[in-house]
Amino acid sequence: MPAPNKSGKSSTAAVRRAPLRLGVNIDHVATLRNARGGVHPDPLRAAHLAIEGGADGITAHLREDRRHISDTDITRLKNELTRPLNLEMAATDEMLKIAIRHVPNACCLVPERREERTTEGGLDVRGSVKTLKPFVAKLQDAGIRVSLFIEPDIKTIEAAAKVGADIVELHTGRYCNLALEHDAAGVAREIERHATAARAAAAAGLEVHAGHGLTYNTVKPIAEMPEIVELNIGHFLIGEAIFGGLSGAVRRMRLLMDEARDDVLRSGRSDR
Repeated sequence: MPAPNKSGKSSTAAVRRAPLRLGVNIDHVATLRNARGGVHPDPLRAAHLAIEGGADGITAHLREDRRHISDTDITRLKNELTRPLNLEMAATDEMLKIAIRHVPNACCLVPERREERTTEGGLDVRGSVKTLKPFVAKLQDAGIRVSLFIEPDIKTIEAAAKVGADIVELHTGRYCNLALEHDAAGVAREIERHATAARAAAAAGLEVHAGHGLTYNTVKPIAEMPEIVELNIGHFLIGEAIFGGLSGAVRRMRLLMDEARDDVLRSGRSDR
């Protein structure tokens, strides 16, 4: 028999009913904005478009160095979104205060180093139980669900349950990297490792999410795991939007330019 989850119900029964949600990370819309400064492109607009396209929630990582998402972005997202906001953050006093002030639907605690380009691995839960447990409790006391971004490792899942987390998000980065390298044996090992971890997490009463590096080509084996109820995908979708959405943006700009020129001709101001 599977172990009961936190509601006392069978974890197997729970995963059979669980739909697969999509959370879209909009960090790199802010990265592009910040490359030049100003307000364009707007992460909030991107969030609304993602929701229009079928996203169930929006994820934003507020880093210590504010390299992409800003404090103002978090305020606007929380105030205006029509779907849940998942705030990714490091387990620091500064981020705790920000989370409690805004009360997002969930906070996903991630490791963070200034010199990394993106989050490079899972949180060291096993080595941080004493500090994470009260941190998690403070977020939950404020009405925030707490997720831990972890490697698909059984001992780490046991530690996540010990600190009282509601959710674990399995780091799929290594699997995706091996897929890019066309390492079939490595991919098979990683898929099995994720499947085993997902089953263990569900049996421990934890909600199971997954993400990092997923693409059209790699999402299927992860999405097929019944214990996983949410995927969080960002960089790839923002990158694809450049190709899938650029022609439409150019067509609209061309139309506006042509309409403006036609107005000039109609008004007789063609001498300018």
